[in-house]
Amino acid sequence: MTQQVQPAQCESSPNTKKMKEKAAQIRKSFQRPKFWVMGFGWCLAACAGAANVIAFKSWNLYASHVTGSTSEMAFRLEGYHQGEYGSESLKEASLLVFSFLCGAYACGLLIDKNQVHFMGKAFYGLALILNSSLLVTAAFIPGRLLPVCLVAAACGLQNAMCTSHFGAIIRTTHVTGTVTDIGSTLGRISMIYIRKGCRCSKLDDVERAEVGVDARKLGVLFGLWSFYFMGGLFGVYMENIIPGPP
Repeated sequence: MTQQVQPAQCESSPNTKKMKEKAAQIRKSFQRPKFWVMGFGWCLAACAGAANVIAFKSWNLYASHVTGSTSEMAFRLEGYHQGEYGSESLKEASLLVFSFLCGAYACGLLIDKNQVHFMGKAFYGLALILNSSLLVTAAFIPGRLLPVCLVAAACGLQNAMCTSHFGAIIRTTHVTGTVTDIGSTLGRISMIYIRKGCRCSKLDDVERAEVGVDARKLGVLFGLWSFYFMGGLFGVYMENIIPGPP
């Protein structure tokens, strides 16, 4: 009787080992950033949320919406050819995209390695100072187009600084991709549970690893969205209390 059970045990043992190895690889595929790094990213997201709503309230232009500005370029170009719009609105959209690009370009000049450190060749401190300088300058410059372009450049610099280290999962100046990742991640977790009849006890090692990794991603992503939203809320109230230059 014992001899009949042993072959089955020997046969299942390699499969179990392979499953545990695959589960370990899945867990290593995503390492949640350290708490101070994650908090730093959330604070930057809050700043970007505030800057974006203040830009819209002050100048009726969003600074970090490169997708919208690119669509606006196409829309205004068609209107210009039809004689419906002048060249001013097309110039605004084009300069916003170009300013964001220049900010990201400046990040590439200052930060040439995907490492978070504040000494050596990667000038993170200088990038943050430049980012702050652009925002402060925009707050005190009169007019409409130049200030919002400075804010767009600051957003491009900040976004590139974060994505150069963390990859595309960490975006601090816009939340379209963040909400997309939240939705797709929730969908993957839901499908795993649906296949198992919504019972945690039926999950194997690989599925538990996949759920664990996705849950850690959700923590980072939802934090980014929440802080971006709270930053926008804080920014619009502060703009009512402390109005910018005319």
